[in-house]
Amino acid sequence: MTEPGGAQNPIEKVADIASDIGEYIRQQRSSAKISLRQLSKLAGVSNPYLSQIERGVRKPSAEILQQIAKGLRISAEALYVQAGILDVPTGGPVGDAIRADTVLTERQKQVLLDVYESFRRENAAGTPAEPPATTKTTNDTTEESA
Repeated sequence: MTEPGGAQNPIEKVADIASDIGEYIRQQRSSAKISLRQLSKLAGVSNPYLSQIERGVRKPSAEILQQIAKGLRISAEALYVQAGILDVPTGGPVGDAIRADTVLTERQKQVLLDVYESFRRENAAGTPAEPPATTKTTNDTTEESA
């Protein structure tokens, strides 16, 4: 039931979060091509309990999320953010774009973010970046020697 002014009551918010985290886990499992049974074994969580999490019936604890993240080989932080345990990390438009990309895996996103942050730290420390390589261009035709 929605409260006056369009706000949800706390029980509805928890139900939405549980549904969202379950859907997210299902998407990650599906993209990793892992069955529910396989993930339950990898995460050390019972098959029925994992099914309830994915359907949004149960809201998992941080410890269970960590086990599921390990089974999916994604960062626990990604699951914590989805579950509302952690706030979305800040990082400007580049970091936001990487995190929002639905095609990349969590692992790929983390690698990109790590590389990006290392470049930012280098530049902030005053380490000179290498100049870009220049290429010599001529007319549109290619000359071959005989």
